[in-house]
Amino acid sequence: MSDQTQIMQKKELSFEDFRQVVLNDYRLGRISRETSLLGRREVLTGKAKFGIFGDGKEVAQIAMAKVFQNGDFRSGYYRDQTFMMAAGLLTVQEFFAQLYAHPSVMAEPATAGRAMNGHYATRLLNDDGSWKNQTQSKNSSADISPTAGQMPRLLGLALASKFYRNNPELKSDKFKNFSVDGNEVAFGTIGDASTSEGLFFETINAAGVLQVPMVISIWDDGYGISVPNKYQTTKQSISEALQGFARTQEKPGYEIIRAKGWDYAELCDAYEQAANIARTEHVPVMVHIQQMTHPQGHSTSGWHERYKSKERLLWEEEFDCLRKMREFMVQSAIATEQELDAIDAEAKKFVNDGKKQAWDSFTSEINTEKQQALSLAEAAISKSSNGVFLNKAVEEIKNITNCERRDIAVFIQQVLFTLRADNSAEIEALKQWYRQWHQLNFDRYSSQLYAEGNGSALGIAEVKAVYSAEANMVDGREVLLANHDKLFSQYPEYIAFGEDVGTIGGVNQTFAGMQAKYGEHRVFDVGIREATIAGQGIGMAVRGLRPLAEIQYLDYLAYAIQILSDDLACLRYRTKAGQKAPLIVSTRGHRLEGIWHSGSPMQFILGALRGMLVLVPPQHDTGSRIL
Repeated sequence: MSDQTQIMQKKELSFEDFRQVVLNDYRLGRISRETSLLGRREVLTGKAKFGIFGDGKEVAQIAMAKVFQNGDFRSGYYRDQTFMMAAGLLTVQEFFAQLYAHPSVMAEPATAGRAMNGHYATRLLNDDGSWKNQTQSKNSSADISPTAGQMPRLLGLALASKFYRNNPELKSDKFKNFSVDGNEVAFGTIGDASTSEGLFFETINAAGVLQVPMVISIWDDGYGISVPNKYQTTKQSISEALQGFARTQEKPGYEIIRAKGWDYAELCDAYEQAANIARTEHVPVMVHIQQMTHPQGHSTSGWHERYKSKERLLWEEEFDCLRKMREFMVQSAIATEQELDAIDAEAKKFVNDGKKQAWDSFTSEINTEKQQALSLAEAAISKSSNGVFLNKAVEEIKNITNCERRDIAVFIQQVLFTLRADNSAEIEALKQWYRQWHQLNFDRYSSQLYAEGNGSALGIAEVKAVYSAEANMVDGREVLLANHDKLFSQYPEYIAFGEDVGTIGGVNQTFAGMQAKYGEHRVFDVGIREATIAGQGIGMAVRGLRPLAEIQYLDYLAYAIQILSDDLACLRYRTKAGQKAPLIVSTRGHRLEGIWHSGSPMQFILGALRGMLVLVPPQHDTGSRIL
């Protein structure tokens, strides 16, 4: 049976319907490829600082997007542009707005220009900070730069589905905007070389233990920057190396699926199978996409001809996924060469137009501000006897072709310093404009590190404890235990987990009896894997739950610090209040005995976790009120 016949039978499409589906997929692939090619040129001509792109991954990501449904979540990395486009979550103009770092939520909704290109996110919050309905949209958690850093969060996103499916207390209307019976699948993506990271292995193990609805795609193009697979992975194949994780009839584990990155029909089949298994059986699936290519190399920082052999480069040209898809379409009489040439030309024009719109939008704002500053400055200069000393500065800023806001700031500061002795109305007008512009730039570049406005923890007034004369003295753990008991009784979304939290109630008994009272679905043990404890909490919090992640002792927080720092602490900032993760991380310093046990790494905690509220309550009643 031909590949074409298989696809048509599965979807019950007429040939013409099938033909249009494939043509549209190819068109999208060409649009994404042209975006990559033009994006690289924009960086190399100086319009952007850095570029990293998804060329060579187009067909596999189109196939994955076909099974991505409303309510599902993505936790991926910086080569997923085709997937985001195919899922309807990214436009060409938004892609270039991010490349140019346009500081506008309207122009660049993922990060408002705060992250490097290829970092994607959907806006999960309304302007007032309340949650949007996640079940009616396709969702992407916010990307971070460290390779494999997306993995722990992926675990949490998938675990939330398991909780919404199995926790009877989450079936009320209060949670209807977060899940439909836990049917949502969490889709993760990672480059093959990054599977060497410990965070990948820790997450793979945890997901296999927890049996969560997760589909992890591994894009394998044979290299990690310039380092080939033979130096990266045992057996030079991550799916072979992890074969012991494969599920059997006797023991749970992963469903492992392999497909070639240039085979359109095989990829469509692989992702239909993967999504169906994860969604219906609620188990993790690993999809290893092999034989991918890397047409432009790793990024704009280098060129792959420096480290790939001529034979490898020729192979990559022959097995380029879009070239192979084109061959498939011609051989199957889906399209002629002329029709495909027309699509290629159309895609090139479409991307050029989107790029131009993004650049014009980005530069027009700055040019308007430049003209406003110039007009006010020239008016002030004309009234001053010292104005003659600013003629050169005025001419210099007028002649800047691609002006930046820092150029405007330097110019205004020079004018204000030179005219500091003047008291004219014109100089006051310039000062007023500069103050307002400075505030606007604070919002553009520095706002939302912490929650602002209504709902901000920083706005909550202190309530001091009041004790009666007859109050009994009790152990501090009893105060915390009573507080947890109260929270569990009031909030079904409150969940506590960590090392020794469940069965024995925590090493200091602050959760004693809570699992027996509220169930293992509310209070439970987790293996010794601090990074994924944090990741579980982040993913679950992003999906509307209120988790408490217990890290047994302060020292062990070091295992999770990268996730807490690069993912949790800056989540609100890097999405400009588009996402939040209300997670409590609980730990203790024991006796703070330095290298003997549970030292006091407070310095790196305070330095690395800006964006989180780091609280060290002086007494247990304060700790309870903080919770």
